[in-house]
Amino acid sequence: MVALSPCAALMLTIIGRQPVALIQRPHQIASRETPAGTVSLLNHCTPETIRGFDFDTFFGLNDHRESIFIRRETLESRAANPESSVVLAVTKDRRIAGFGVFAPPDAEDRWSQMQAGAIMEVELVEVHEQFRTRHIAGDMLRLMLGHPRIERMIVFMVGYVWTWDLDGTGLNAQAYHNMLMRLFSPFGFRELKTNEANICLRPENLFMARIGSDVPDEWLKDFKYLRFGVTPQRR
Repeated sequence: MVALSPCAALMLTIIGRQPVALIQRPHQIASRETPAGTVSLLNHCTPETIRGFDFDTFFGLNDHRESIFIRRETLESRAANPESSVVLAVTKDRRIAGFGVFAPPDAEDRWSQMQAGAIMEVELVEVHEQFRTRHIAGDMLRLMLGHPRIERMIVFMVGYVWTWDLDGTGLNAQAYHNMLMRLFSPFGFRELKTNEANICLRPENLFMARIGSDVPDEWLKDFKYLRFGVTPQRR
């Protein structure tokens, strides 16, 4: 799930034919100027890269609100998986101001019923409130959608009301829903129906997907089955 600045929860998942090792050499992609200082974006971060930055200032137990991830070690464990990728937004004084996680989904999620190795999840994108409204969430999303096989993939996101910082943004649940739609729509996402129980708990919860231009019809059929709780037929 994803938290925007200050926190918006969502899940992004990429569906493809087989797992792809995503960890590459960490490198800086871009930077953003914010009222709190310059923020640099780092892609393909390793556990060693993450260990070199302070996590607790903005996202640890010292934060005035609890982040979805409250320990740097959780982020490091995601980065240690060769099928995962972690994006960081960092300050000049080496503090983590935001992060995105692209990792295999939990085995208990219905999306893991796709064929082995066919599905990946952008587990969350989170930006601390001091650095919001500067397009950092969109920058990290763009990096995670930069996969070379993106047009052979289905990418989806889920937004849950109970993980959104409505107090911090001053938005109600429907306005927050609409904000997420504005974030994802330019990347080709559209809202889709599903009977997934957690999504159906609140009408403001959000489910969107981006369908790659080269996705086979059989994958689309399997994805539709899963959206409505039907296990795809194995071929």
